[in-house]
Amino acid sequence: MKSHRIRHQFLLEPELSEKLENLSRNPSTTKSAIVAHAVETFIEQRGENELDQRYGKRLDRLSRELGHVRRDVEMILESLALFIRFSITLHAHTPVPDRATQAIAQERFDKFVEQVGRQIASGKRSLGTDDRRGGEG
Repeated sequence: MKSHRIRHQFLLEPELSEKLENLSRNPSTTKSAIVAHAVETFIEQRGENELDQRYGKRLDRLSRELGHVRRDVEMILESLALFIRFSITLHAHTPVPDRATQAIAQERFDKFVEQVGRQIASGKRSLGTDDRRGGEG
């Protein structure tokens, strides 16, 4: 069963027509196949180029900015974790940070991390607004 094809008529410059004629002399190909392949390739390349021209620079910029944001967030989180660990160690109620103080600090830090996990899981926020509370906070 033959695939359904639509006839098109178009004009070519004499030089281009001669090139098409030369390519179609090979018995394994036809003018229709050559033109169909050329049109398909042109459309695919133009579409890719248009998308790349239109969005490529923006996507590259957004990717770089996202990398910077990710790096900044990691630094902020690490700073916050170190600050909390330091703060808990200072307030462990012993004058010298010995092993017992460090153990108390570690226990408090672990409890703090658990509490943060519970807060995030419950949707409650200590800072900012919470959608479920109607914007109060």
